[in-house]
Amino acid sequence: KTNLCPKIRAFQGKGVMPDGTSRFSKDGKSIFHFMGCSTFSEYTVIAEISAAKINPSADLNKCCVLGCGISTGWGAAMINPVVKPGSTVAVWGLGAVGLAVVQAAKLQGAKKIYGIDVNVKKFDIAKKFGADECVNPMEQDSKDWLLSKEKWGIDFTYDCTGNVGVMRTALESAHRGYGESCVIGVAAAGKEISTRPFQLVTGRQWKGTAFGGWKARQDVPKLVNKVILGELGIDDFITHNFNGLEEVNKSIDVLHSGDCLRAVIKIGSHPQPEAYPIQVISSVKYFGGSLKTVKHWSKVNN
Repeated sequence: KTNLCPKIRAFQGKGVMPDGTSRFSKDGKSIFHFMGCSTFSEYTVIAEISAAKINPSADLNKCCVLGCGISTGWGAAMINPVVKPGSTVAVWGLGAVGLAVVQAAKLQGAKKIYGIDVNVKKFDIAKKFGADECVNPMEQDSKDWLLSKEKWGIDFTYDCTGNVGVMRTALESAHRGYGESCVIGVAAAGKEISTRPFQLVTGRQWKGTAFGGWKARQDVPKLVNKVILGELGIDDFITHNFNGLEEVNKSIDVLHSGDCLRAVIKIGSHPQPEAYPIQVISSVKYFGGSLKTVKHWSKVNN
């Protein structure tokens, strides 16, 4: 029922492999793994249970961003919870995760999507991803603004900031009777959330999601295929590229600048198999799915 696997979480949080040891060291001193990945290295070792086999034609310089963040935002609208066609959505925090929520909510058929962020430079890109209206909460109270647009609240609200005050605002902006508010942002250690019990008694649901509910081994390969097919776009998320591990600190700096969604560091050459991209000509939504017309190159008949 859940993607929270206890077989890996116990040692992943400690920064070691399943046998309790680290595969990294410097000058005889062990270096712990980070989240089971430790990708700031030319070579790494991961637990077999964490490995997912993906389509060999995938562009690794793009699909690398599916490890977290963007996938989380997609799943938060597609899996846990599921945005229904014709519903309203509000997203606090228009970074890569928040924009992925916006993008997926649009694909799910949301009729109105609101974006909230203190960085007004994010508004244009948010509208490109599918947001209809945006507001700066430093200039206008976001809850009051949303309730002026939707009298009884928003069907689905998302916190992508990690700010516990925002989490409360998102809940209290959810639709009375059935609104769902999802916590995605990770709060600082020791922080607690609060609201009046009446907010929940009157039907609002408060929930959270980890990695958007995706089960990595079975779902990441599916997401990669959707990217290859053009069903899920990731190009606009990658705003910065760096060559060489020595530029890793620059990538962190641009992430903090507010102008970067995702930065890709190319730390090694990888032979890219010949790809045969598929172009989606048209897509018609049906309940529970969609009918697509595609154009592709066939290796059989050239």
